[in-house]
Amino acid sequence: MNETAARVLIVEDTPTQAELARAMLSGLGHEIRLAETAGDAFSIAQSWAPDAMLLDLELPDYSGFDLMRQLRTEGIDAAVIVITANGSINVAVEAMREGANDFVVKPFSKARLAVTLSNSLEKRALAAQLRSARARLDRERFFGFIGASTVMQAVYRTIEAVAPSKASVFITGESGTGKELAADAVHRASPRRSRQFVALNCGAIPRDLLESEVFGHVKGAFTGAVSDRPGAAMQADGGTLFLDEIGEMPLDMQVKLLRFVQTGTFQPVGSSRTERVDVRFVCATNRDPMIEVQEGRFREDLFYRLYVVPIELPPLRARGEDVLLIARHFLAQYSREEGRHFRTVAETGRASAMIGTQFAPEPKRQFRGFSPESEQLLMAYSWPGNVRQLQNVIRNIVVLHDGEQVEVAMLPPLLLPGSESAVPIPLVTVTATRVEQEQSGSVDIMRPERQHPVRPADGTEILPLAVMERRMIMAALRHTRQDVPRAAAMLQVNPSTIYRKLHAWRNDPEEERQR
Repeated sequence: MNETAARVLIVEDTPTQAELARAMLSGLGHEIRLAETAGDAFSIAQSWAPDAMLLDLELPDYSGFDLMRQLRTEGIDAAVIVITANGSINVAVEAMREGANDFVVKPFSKARLAVTLSNSLEKRALAAQLRSARARLDRERFFGFIGASTVMQAVYRTIEAVAPSKASVFITGESGTGKELAADAVHRASPRRSRQFVALNCGAIPRDLLESEVFGHVKGAFTGAVSDRPGAAMQADGGTLFLDEIGEMPLDMQVKLLRFVQTGTFQPVGSSRTERVDVRFVCATNRDPMIEVQEGRFREDLFYRLYVVPIELPPLRARGEDVLLIARHFLAQYSREEGRHFRTVAETGRASAMIGTQFAPEPKRQFRGFSPESEQLLMAYSWPGNVRQLQNVIRNIVVLHDGEQVEVAMLPPLLLPGSESAVPIPLVTVTATRVEQEQSGSVDIMRPERQHPVRPADGTEILPLAVMERRMIMAALRHTRQDVPRAAAMLQVNPSTIYRKLHAWRNDPEEERQR
């Protein structure tokens, strides 16, 4: 069978016509089957899955039009070429409207049939490719991820592109955005998926145990090492080693990791032998890696070894209606996990009678969705804790409330308008005299004084731009508990801007005096 061979079902109730078509197509290398009735054709199509169908419209049991509708209902997508002795344009239009790919009139030549079949098969293949492309672009789920937003589609495509390679991947994003999910997706989409995915949180392991956790140790290497123990590097041989929160790794350990990344070799703690493994590195941090390098907390040479393909995970507040997709998923999941499939009232009553109790717990209903008002509040909230925070909020609702729909009253107070926690900001103001001094250039406006504000007739408070900038930055830092990357995201500036401002304010002697 040649490369363009296809399965073709000929539906024709005239034996001579059917055999003629079979002879024409068999010479082209196609696999052919025959059916004399629409019922037989439907049965064969269900079991055989033909690529194309030559269909006579006039059949003994029911018409070819009805057969096409039946095939479409069952999801059978064979390319249909209608064959009829009636060459009227109306029949052709109706056939195309019902889903036919093309139309030929008896009698037809072998060349005409071959060209028509080839065109129909090509059109079918292109339609399949288009459906596949649309599915990739409009995915709501991708491995462990849930989300259909544009920014997440870009993340999915990046993961798909890098997964088949051996290149190291560096994942950044705020806490709770799913960095381990991304690392797992890289592994599961790669040729290494049949081997181990080993995750290690560098910030959760004591400094003196980190080397042993990564490289393993031999018996007697230190107090408590009663036997040989393979580390994460050996366990991940042939697979993927995920180093989460790699920015927390001590500098002395970074030196040893650099050698491992460069050579693929390492020595277990207490051993003189060198081990060699084949490991794919995926790293993650919720910090700005460039800032960590500039501040000397992360080795530049190690950074450039690991930072080959970056993947930045967007915060939940930048993902639009993904908030609702994720919330609905967790609502259904936790409704099942928290025992929402209770017995009916009648069953509960019978159980109470059997155990001799007078009162029985009312069966809780399963949540099925959110009210429009509660959805608006979920969308309006900034979600500083990202997906992890949303997950906890939904579990809170399911555990503490009962109903078929989540109402506004069931939402935690944090999500209600005006309830989002905010820390009072000290008033930093200037006097009218100071404004005049600033305008004349006789005072440094980077050193605001804590005095009365200027208030024009309309009541608007006027402050120097530098003062307002500092107030906003300090407020954002207090709100995020000094998390600079999150504060920068709220203010829509680069984290380096905030680091630079803090450094300048910290070195300002006037600021120190006022503080």
